[in-house]
Amino acid sequence: MSAYPYLARWKAEISRSPNAIYLTIADALALSIRKGDLREGDRLPPQRTIAEYLGTNLTTVTRAFTEARRRGLIDATVGRGTFVRVGAGESHWRHTGPAVVDLTMNLPPIPQDPPLQRIIQSDITTILKQQDLNSLMSYRVTGGTLEERQLGAKWIAPVIGQRRTDEILVSPGAQSALAAIVSTHTQPGDVIVTDRIAYPGIRTIAAQFDLILVGVDSDMEGMMPDQLDRVCAEHHPRLLYCIPTIHNPTTATMSLQRRKDILKVAQHHHLHIAEDDPYSLLMDNPLPALAALDHNRVSYVATLAKTLSPGLRTAYVALPNADMTRRVTAAIRAIALTNAGLLSALTARWMQTGQAHTILHAIQKELRLRQSIARKVLGEGHCMNPDGPHVWLKLPDWWGSADFVAYARRRGLALVPSTVFAISGEPPQRARIALGSAPDAASLEESLHGVLSVLQHKRSPGFADIV
Repeated sequence: MSAYPYLARWKAEISRSPNAIYLTIADALALSIRKGDLREGDRLPPQRTIAEYLGTNLTTVTRAFTEARRRGLIDATVGRGTFVRVGAGESHWRHTGPAVVDLTMNLPPIPQDPPLQRIIQSDITTILKQQDLNSLMSYRVTGGTLEERQLGAKWIAPVIGQRRTDEILVSPGAQSALAAIVSTHTQPGDVIVTDRIAYPGIRTIAAQFDLILVGVDSDMEGMMPDQLDRVCAEHHPRLLYCIPTIHNPTTATMSLQRRKDILKVAQHHHLHIAEDDPYSLLMDNPLPALAALDHNRVSYVATLAKTLSPGLRTAYVALPNADMTRRVTAAIRAIALTNAGLLSALTARWMQTGQAHTILHAIQKELRLRQSIARKVLGEGHCMNPDGPHVWLKLPDWWGSADFVAYARRRGLALVPSTVFAISGEPPQRARIALGSAPDAASLEESLHGVLSVLQHKRSPGFADIV
């Protein structure tokens, strides 16, 4: 039991505490996390092992784990084990009030079939046997090796078509790629035009580079061309940022004709486009990207964070020409330097062996199941895409977005208010629910019933204390 020294302290706490043993175990677990004896992502011993060491029965340990999960300290999944939850070390997870179920992070669900943990362990072992450790742990080539760029070009070809390798980059995440593209095309004080309800990452980039964001109204197909034309004529933007497929947060997807109309406006105003495409490959038959329709005008970014895992820290970038590739490579070098060697090797192996597509298909299947659960529980009237990872929840008249999210958090549910996404004007009565962060479909369904309960609750005028 020397591998788990904290269990000795748990046993001592049980001998001293007047509380029920299961509560004492949960409190001791929380203390171990606060003190750093257990870190986020650490695997806990099997419950039976803990019960034997502590001199108690398995039922008591199971109750303790249920309480710890209620507090947001651990995640437990059949077949994988029990792990300290990411975020458990933060103060908002350490209270003894209602658990906080995090539905804020737009993550792909971790598939159970294939078993991702076993795959990673096996592939890392193989990589370490076949490749030089010094190379894996050293600095990499900014933008990726030739082989990595070839694999990236093949991965995104279903959406953008065939591309020359010298037009492809590998970036350590989409945000650094977008920042590099934006910084390459703009100067401080320039205007970027985007959706009025937009992904918050573009706000972060604009603030960092002292740029001005101007929002364009949208409909069910996304950004409206006539509104874009009006904004361009008035503000003369240098760049258009957009998510044409399964927009975050509205879930709108541009039709082929809408994409052509947007490109026509951009051409008229000599506007370059930064196309953010995290979700197209979640669809079996995605529409062609803007980058496929106008090769010379669009810089395209496709992250693996939403289709495989954010832990890979990999995005593929397609640029109009080799000169732009060199310029954006220099910007990525200044912002993020390079990708991590071991993660790059794992990603490349998955691409080479076909494992990436196997995992992608499992994630597609799980997300479609979760979308069907959301539709069944929440009903119609909300913005959803059957292939997407989130729901743009429509709120009843008596709920403002900030009030609703604050009240939901008191009920143990963390959602994202529309205020986070609003570039200008009054934010809509909406909230975003991320479906992928729940550990399994059953947990998601339980959480969505909680959301439905909050939706149906008519708040009183005296609820101003949590706004």
